[in-house]
Amino acid sequence: MKNLIIALVLVMGISGFAQEATPKPNRANIEKMTPEQRQQKHLAYLTKELGLDVKQQEAVGKILAEKSAKAQDLKAQKDTRKASGDRMTTEERTAFKNTMQAEKADTEAKMKSVLSADQYQKWIDLRAENKEKMKERRAGM
Repeated sequence: MKNLIIALVLVMGISGFAQEATPKPNRANIEKMTPEQRQQKHLAYLTKELGLDVKQQEAVGKILAEKSAKAQDLKAQKDTRKASGDRMTTEERTAFKNTMQAEKADTEAKMKSVLSADQYQKWIDLRAENKEKMKERRAGM
């Protein structure tokens, strides 16, 4: 009887390790994508969620490309500054924040001109939802 219990525990333990692990999407996989791949993935997501037609897809694709290029430029500037060891002054930080807000407002205006009222509202809702998810992730760390 004792041997039977030990054998059952051993078999159950081994079967637990034999389960196939499903890889979870993580930041490392996202970082392996090129900016163009991330842009195409985001465009496909928006097309599915917002029901974009072909003309809207082209326009949103251009907006995303511009946004991506500007983000890459700002990231390059930030990385060179970080590599040199310089810290941003208060005025520079304020200017950077104003630049980012202006870029956001510009993107919103362009999206509003391309999307219908319902699509635009859904896009705003999706952004708010993603912002909440990011807050939860940061809080969990």
